[in-house]
Amino acid sequence: MITRPSRRDLLRLGAAGALALPWLLRRDRRARADALTGGARRLIVFYFPDGVVGASQNGEPSEWHPTGGETGFTLPWMLEPLAPFRDQCVFFRGLSMGSTDAGSHPGGAKKLLTATDGGYGRSIDQHLAATVGADRPFRHLYLGAMANHNGASGDKHISYVGPGQTVPPEDDPRAAFQRLFGAGTPPPPGPGPGTDGDDPRVARRRSVLDTSRQELLALRGRLDTRDQQRLDLHAEAIRELEARLGGGGGGGGASCGEPYLDTTGIDGSTLYDPGHFPDVLRAQIDLAVQATACELTRVAVIQASSHTSELIMSRFADTPMYDPGFDMRSHQASHYGPAHDEARREFLAYRLQRRWWVEQFAYLLDQLRQWPEGDGTMLDHSLVLLCTEVCDGNTHLHDDMPLVLAGGGGGAIRPGRLLSFSYRRHADLLLAIAHAMGDPLGSFGDASGGPLPGLLA
Repeated sequence: MITRPSRRDLLRLGAAGALALPWLLRRDRRARADALTGGARRLIVFYFPDGVVGASQNGEPSEWHPTGGETGFTLPWMLEPLAPFRDQCVFFRGLSMGSTDAGSHPGGAKKLLTATDGGYGRSIDQHLAATVGADRPFRHLYLGAMANHNGASGDKHISYVGPGQTVPPEDDPRAAFQRLFGAGTPPPPGPGPGTDGDDPRVARRRSVLDTSRQELLALRGRLDTRDQQRLDLHAEAIRELEARLGGGGGGGGASCGEPYLDTTGIDGSTLYDPGHFPDVLRAQIDLAVQATACELTRVAVIQASSHTSELIMSRFADTPMYDPGFDMRSHQASHYGPAHDEARREFLAYRLQRRWWVEQFAYLLDQLRQWPEGDGTMLDHSLVLLCTEVCDGNTHLHDDMPLVLAGGGGGAIRPGRLLSFSYRRHADLLLAIAHAMGDPLGSFGDASGGPLPGLLA
C-alpha cells in the first residue's frame, strides 16, 4: 500500500533543506526545468567605456578583432586574456549599431542594449528581466563601479526601462550586498566561508542537509511514481546546494549558505577613489556571480565607469598602467590620434587600458567557471556579454562593434567561433540572446532581421 506523506512531513523537510537558502523550494523546480529544456539560466552584461583600438583613420587594421576563419582564428594581444576561454566565446566582425548618432559616445550608449536609434526603447536586459526573469526575487541587478561618478545620469547609463528612461546602477558593493542578502555589511576579510573544511558554520549547515536528504530517501519508498519524481527534484536541489556549501563557489570562497564579499578598503571615502576602482569592480563582479549562482536574479549588468570616462587608470597600482607622475584618463587615452603611433603616450596607455578591461572580463568568466552547476559549471549555463559604446575610441564609429559573447548558454549557442558578416545590425545578436534565454521574441530594436545567423545551436 502506498502511503502519502503528510503536509507536516513535507513542510518539515522543505524547511530543513531551505535553512541556508530561503528560496530553495522555488529554485529546485526552475533548475530542473532549465536542465530539461536547455537554454541559458542567466545573462550577465559587462560594460567598459570608450571603445577599443579599432581600424585607424590611416587605414591600419584593428588591434582588437580576431583574424582568420570561423574556427581557425587568432586572438590579438588585447584579447589574449580570453585564450583560456577561447572555446567558450563567440567573437564577431561586421556587427553595426547603425548610422544614427555615429561618431557619438552618448548615441552609442543609447543604442548599445536597446538596439534603437536614439535609445527610444527598453534595453534587452530590462526586457528579459520582465519576461524570463520575472519569477526571481530580484528581477534585475544593475551594479556599477564609479558609474555615477560626478553626478553621471541619463545617457551615461546603459540600462533603459523605457523610451529614453535609464536607471542608475548601484555603485556601492556593500549596499548591494545588504540589499541582496539582507546580511548587513559584508564580513571582514579573511578565509572565506567554505574555504576551510573545518568551518563550523559550513559543518552545521551540511549536517542539516545530510539529515534532510536521508529523510527524503526514506520517505521515497512510501510514494507512488509521480510523487517520487517530485521528491527527486527537491533532493537534487539539496545535493547541489550541499556542493556549493562545500566551497565549490567562486568569489573568494563565497557560497549560497554563507554569503560573503571581500570589500577590503572600500568605504565612503574610497568608493570613488580611482586608486580603489579595481577593488570595487572586483567586488561587484564577485557579487554578480554570487547573486546569479544563488538564483536571486537571472539578469545582471555590471557597468564599469561610463562613456567619455574621466577614470584615471594610471592610478591602478600593480598594473602596467600605473604612473604616479602622470594622470591618464580613459577618454583622454582614447583620443590617441589618427594612427596607431607607438610614440604617443596616449596610444600606449590606451592599449594597456583595453587589455586590462579584457582581463577583468576574463576574471568574471573564471569566477563563473568555479561554481558547479548541473553537469558542468555556471559558465556552461550562462551568457556573458562584453560590450562598449563605440568601436575605435578615436573615431567613435558604431560599426564593427567590439562585442564578445561568452558561455555555453546551456547548449543554446555554439561557442568557440568567430562569426564574420559584411554588415549586420547588432540587434540580431540581442535577439539571439533573448531566444537563448527562452524568450521567443519575434524582433528586437529598430532593425532586427531575425536571430543572428550561426549563433544559436
